[in-house]
Amino acid sequence: MNLNEAWNLIMDKIQAWFEAVIKMLPNLLLAAVVVVLGIFIAKYVQKLAYKIMDKISLNSTLNNLFGSIVYAVAVGIVIFTALSILKLDKAVTTMLAGAGVLGLALAFAFQDIAANFMSGVFISFRKPINIGDIVKIKDYMGKVVQINLRDSVIRTFQGQLVIIPNKEIFQNPIENYSMLGKRRIDLDVGISYGENLEKVKEITLGAVENLPGLAVGEKTTLYFNEFGDSSINFTIRIWTDTCEQPGFLDLQSEAIIRIKKAYDKNDIMIPFPIRTLDFGIKGGVPINKALEDFSFKNDLPAAPAKAEEKKKEN
Repeated sequence: MNLNEAWNLIMDKIQAWFEAVIKMLPNLLLAAVVVVLGIFIAKYVQKLAYKIMDKISLNSTLNNLFGSIVYAVAVGIVIFTALSILKLDKAVTTMLAGAGVLGLALAFAFQDIAANFMSGVFISFRKPINIGDIVKIKDYMGKVVQINLRDSVIRTFQGQLVIIPNKEIFQNPIENYSMLGKRRIDLDVGISYGENLEKVKEITLGAVENLPGLAVGEKTTLYFNEFGDSSINFTIRIWTDTCEQPGFLDLQSEAIIRIKKAYDKNDIMIPFPIRTLDFGIKGGVPINKALEDFSFKNDLPAAPAKAEEKKKEN
């Protein structure tokens, strides 16, 4: 092949390309128009999606994310439409196949992150917890300070910040003390076996009758629970109108103070733990008898009390 033939081949190829470009020019112009208009429409759809989500969810992060996803989907549709106009369908199919394989690989690699993310989305919609709620999740109790898409942050009553993955929140029981707007104090008390139980109940309920911070519409109740080792035990249940921990502890402390004062005033005894020592192999033997038998078996002096009795007899 000489130089002229090579030059002719090159020119023929360039001419073919030029003719192809001329033929594709209307499609190129149409694809450019579709892309420009599509981007403007995608931005409008993004704003509309954000407004709709803002009415449904109070989580601004989730709202922005949803708007971005809608925008990305809309732009993708525009790009694929433009490529179809340019008759690049095979390239589109190849891109989709590659994206599917890549998405599957990423799903396996980041399944925990994806689980936490989806749990955060469901939490934002279902709202089992809100910022400011007093909650107990697993072994942690405190106030919710942040709700993110991947995790939530709780400030415990000891002042520590605990970051809990949203998957743990979504899959475990949640005790939300703020849903009712009030909390209940269960105060366990024990009184002596020698007390009149009806009198104790009346005095105890009277002591906490006018406590500041009691919940309106909730009755204070008292129930005897059991015969304990050294006391009869009961539980008094008091409702407070606040969910905050300081108010809860203040009411509990004031209730204990008033009950103790009322018991002191009416000579009601809260007994110390009592232990009865039982001697003898079979039990039921008083200590002086046990000492006497021990002294007799070991040839030791009798117990002092028994020795005094023998002196008197002589």
